[in-house]
Amino acid sequence: MKMEKDEPAMAPVEFWEDRYEAASAETSGRPTTVLEKFVKDRPVGHALELGCGKGDDAVWLAKQGWFVTALDISQAAIDIARKNAERNNVAEKINFKVCDLTKDFPDGDYDLVTAQFLESPFEFPRERILNHAARHVCAAGMLLVTTHGSVPPWSETQWETDFPTPEEALVALNLDLTDWTRIFVENFSRIGQKPGSKPGKLIDTVIALERNR
Repeated sequence: MKMEKDEPAMAPVEFWEDRYEAASAETSGRPTTVLEKFVKDRPVGHALELGCGKGDDAVWLAKQGWFVTALDISQAAIDIARKNAERNNVAEKINFKVCDLTKDFPDGDYDLVTAQFLESPFEFPRERILNHAARHVCAAGMLLVTTHGSVPPWSETQWETDFPTPEEALVALNLDLTDWTRIFVENFSRIGQKPGSKPGKLIDTVIALERNR
């Protein structure tokens, strides 16, 4: 979900680079809740992660036995993620790449394509990117997309309040749904906490689809 129309006065690459250069190299050490819930019991294979950030999801997948291609627009984020993988002794199972998804996309097909909170304060062709990513999901593979479905209770940022419903979010991907089996297309509630704040209820919009064999 985009923030209100007051975009940063810089290019997207510069914005994300500055953000991760200023960030702590520490990570939570935990995967995204939705990723763990929907992937933990699936057969392992090759995964593609769009927007890997500090690398906790990629590290978790590698620990489960997955081989992972993990992408992020920020070199600083990739540097943190690589060190994260090295600390956890899974660096050989993860191929980290700097990639601007508005301009480039990796080759190959994957047993899992995951996009956890692939969102931006800039104009961003998210649905077009996810539609393209879906074409790289193998037969019996999963497309797993999670976005914010509510404003975090601790947020000081102005957000648009017209969060799409899960069904609207699915329609926006413009997929041929006859090719897919719906695993979960619903809102998902969880308790989250920002450091220094009280725990609060969060709503995630989740699209989990499996490509038909």
